[in-house]
Amino acid sequence: MATSTGWFFWALLSAVFAALTAIFAKIGIQDVDSDLATLIRTVIIIVVLSVFVVYTGKWANPLELSPKTWLFLGLSGLATGASWVCYFRALKLGDASKVAPVDKFSLVLVAVFAFTFLGERPSLREWSGIAMVAGGVLLLAFKR
Repeated sequence: MATSTGWFFWALLSAVFAALTAIFAKIGIQDVDSDLATLIRTVIIIVVLSVFVVYTGKWANPLELSPKTWLFLGLSGLATGASWVCYFRALKLGDASKVAPVDKFSLVLVAVFAFTFLGERPSLREWSGIAMVAGGVLLLAFKR
């Protein structure tokens, strides 16, 4: 039972940290170019994650990973980098309370992409929730 619901705890923590990311980044990019800010953030992430992986004994030789793993982790890394660059630029130009909800439109896109490419089949109830998120994004993004 813990395995089937354990994801929720980590997803909730992810949401909390993502919210803090928006607030901290908005404050931090006031006097710096957004691309430089993204680089600084990335370097900090690399250092922290490197220490974490070594400290927890999870280090393994990356050269032993399959080409498929490298390909898709590489594509994921490129998408993450592009997302961060766009996110920081949006934060530099707009209010965090508007940028973050639009960024969370990714939830809707993940559902559509997972349906299309991974064969996942959300229920009608889940699609209804996804549609409400999409509507909420529109309401928040285009508020007066």
